[in-house]
Amino acid sequence: MIIITGAAGFIGSCIVQKLNEEGYYDLVLVDDFSNPEKNKNFEGKRFSKQVHRDDFPSWLRSNQLHVQFVFHIGARTDTTEFDVELFNKLNLDYTKELWNICVEFGLPFVYASSAATYGLGEQGYDDDESKIPLLKPLNPYGDSKNEFDKWALDQERKPYFWAGLKFFNVYGPNEYHKGRMASVIMHTFHQIKKTGSMKLFKSHKPEFNDGEQMRDFVYVKDVINVLYFLMHHRKDSGIYNLGSGKARTFLDLATNTFRALEKEPEISFIPTPEDIRETYQYFTEARMEKLQSIGYTQAFHSLEDGVEDYVKNYLSEGKYF
Repeated sequence: MIIITGAAGFIGSCIVQKLNEEGYYDLVLVDDFSNPEKNKNFEGKRFSKQVHRDDFPSWLRSNQLHVQFVFHIGARTDTTEFDVELFNKLNLDYTKELWNICVEFGLPFVYASSAATYGLGEQGYDDDESKIPLLKPLNPYGDSKNEFDKWALDQERKPYFWAGLKFFNVYGPNEYHKGRMASVIMHTFHQIKKTGSMKLFKSHKPEFNDGEQMRDFVYVKDVINVLYFLMHHRKDSGIYNLGSGKARTFLDLATNTFRALEKEPEISFIPTPEDIRETYQYFTEARMEKLQSIGYTQAFHSLEDGVEDYVKNYLSEGKYF
């Protein structure tokens, strides 16, 4: 039995599909299941049971003998939310509770951290665990993820195998429900369909031209391949970056979306919203040597290939992965 928390969400539902494709059907999906749009993400997938996230800790204690692996992907991920107590409850305290149960019963535990922990990148984007206490996230979401990373490293008792994965800018199918937090690719696709053009954020820093803000965009299919690898690897515990390893501009992203739709790019620029302007990351790029050093050798999609697959095979068809 394999557990996936956040199973109705973007990355969680893609893990369910990957496991199904590999012949795993005894899956327990954990979420709040209150959003009908999110629930479409797991329609047609095979699994054993759904458990509400509020009931899950007690369920896990009662059923631990049957559990082989725990993927804890569920979290509050809205970077524009500033309710610290909400993040403490859902991202910090809840994850601590699951960690402690996995320690108690000897269960392997992989959880979602975030590149939001890196803040403005003052310490670089190297997943050296000694640097984690020095990081300065830019919002409560990033703080909650970094606080858990620090807490995990400080624990004397840890699961026999555990990994925290710092997801960079993940894009791909099954993010239809995410609204403002969906990838720029999805927003570009819908703007092109509606208006024939795309508006990107202006740069508010002189060292970056408009649209040349850079992020490490990683295709969700690459993310779940790493998760699947770790499920079998079960050694070399620690905190790892999970990005493509290559920063690309938002202009690259938008241009490739136009190309996948076989349209000429028509791109303009608007001011970055004031509520996120001061905490907006202008550059992220994952150092990926640490993951490679434990034996992960599978190539990642290029931005061009990832965008083409996403646009042509999912967005254009309204399909789910």
